[in-house]
Amino acid sequence: VPQNDTWVDRSAPEWARPYLKMARVDRPIGTWLVLLPGWWGLALAASPGELPSAGLAAIFAVGAFAMRGAGCTVNDMWDRDIDAKVARTSQRPLASGRMTMGQATAFLGAQLSLALGCALPLSWETIGLGTASLAVVGLYPAMKRVTFMPQAVLGMAMNWGVLMGWCAVHGLDGIGAAVPLWAAGACWTMVYDTIYAHQDTADDAKLGLGSTALLFGRERTKPVLSGFALAFAGLAEAAVATQGLGWPAHAGIAAATGHMLWQGWSADFDD
Repeated sequence: VPQNDTWVDRSAPEWARPYLKMARVDRPIGTWLVLLPGWWGLALAASPGELPSAGLAAIFAVGAFAMRGAGCTVNDMWDRDIDAKVARTSQRPLASGRMTMGQATAFLGAQLSLALGCALPLSWETIGLGTASLAVVGLYPAMKRVTFMPQAVLGMAMNWGVLMGWCAVHGLDGIGAAVPLWAAGACWTMVYDTIYAHQDTADDAKLGLGSTALLFGRERTKPVLSGFALAFAGLAEAAVATQGLGWPAHAGIAAATGHMLWQGWSADFDD
């Protein structure tokens, strides 16, 4: 779907469009990429033979929506001058001048307030862990200016929900069991976001920005991503082994790994 021809552009009230576009409401895949790790954490923490709490799953869903939007807002605030120079991002609200920094700051506050409201029914340990994630979320946009591995920091941020899911059930007790699954999620992010980053390699190189797409290059990307997919499998299996989970967990890991391998090798970096 073209960036500026979604249901937001066609149907949303004109005053709301910059806010909805900044939060990427018309591109819900990002919310799923934040939410799924949270649900993984809840599933890992659930008692053997039991499903995760539906109430916690719902809280995490709203929280993921709010934090994904907040993360996009922080990113756009950092990158507003860069976005204006890149064709794919030049129509983002701040880059195009349809939103001011003051409006973006107020919108960020509203989204973080919604996320805090979701966290309040949870334990203080979980609230503290969620607050700690803000440092990682805020750091990510800076990383492309100083390293070729910003996707590694993005992976830490996008999969923070694994740790929060465990903490929501058990507090910090035994949270080390969730760390391999968090790391597995970071490997997953390295796969999908490196593929995504290949569309911007020319602009990134011209602007002096780093990415794993530039670091690995076109020739090495596919085998390197296969390595990350296999690392995902190993780390995820290590996590589920600590909890004694059954065949559905192993089947899910195998299916996800197979999809990542297919996605990496079939990706067309010219498309």
